[in-house]
Amino acid sequence: MNDPLHLNEQICFPVYVFAKEIINQYRPLLEALDLTYPQYLVMMVLWEQEAQTVNQLGKKLKLDSGTLTPLLKRMELKAFISRNRSTVDERIVNISLTEKGKVLKEKASCIPTQLMESMQVSTEDLIVLKNIITKILKK
Repeated sequence: MNDPLHLNEQICFPVYVFAKEIINQYRPLLEALDLTYPQYLVMMVLWEQEAQTVNQLGKKLKLDSGTLTPLLKRMELKAFISRNRSTVDERIVNISLTEKGKVLKEKASCIPTQLMESMQVSTEDLIVLKNIITKILKK
C-alpha cells in the first residue's frame, strides 16, 4: 500500500523541483541581459503593452506591491523602465519602458528557443504541460 506521506507519492514535490529547475535554466540566459527572472516577467508584460501601472503589473504577474516595488526600483536604476506618479492621482505609479528597455526585447527574443533546447523537451509536451498547469491555476 502506498503511503500518502512519502515524498515520492507527492504531486507538488516534482512541481516544486521543476519550478526551481526552470528558473535555474533561465538564469544564465537572463544574466547576459542583466535581468533576474521576475524582472524578465515584468519586461515581457511591458513589451506587450508598454504603459502599465504598478497595480496592473501586480495583477498580471500575481505579485503584491511589496514585492513589485523594490523590483521596479532596481529596474529603474538599470535604466530599463521609468516610474512616474500619475498627475491625476499621486497614489498611482505608471511604469513605462525606456529606450534601453525597448532595445532589450530584441536581445531577449532568442531566450524561449534557447530554454526549450536546454530542456530537451518537445514543443508539444510543453504545450500539454502549460495547458494542465493553466487548468489547475484557474480553479
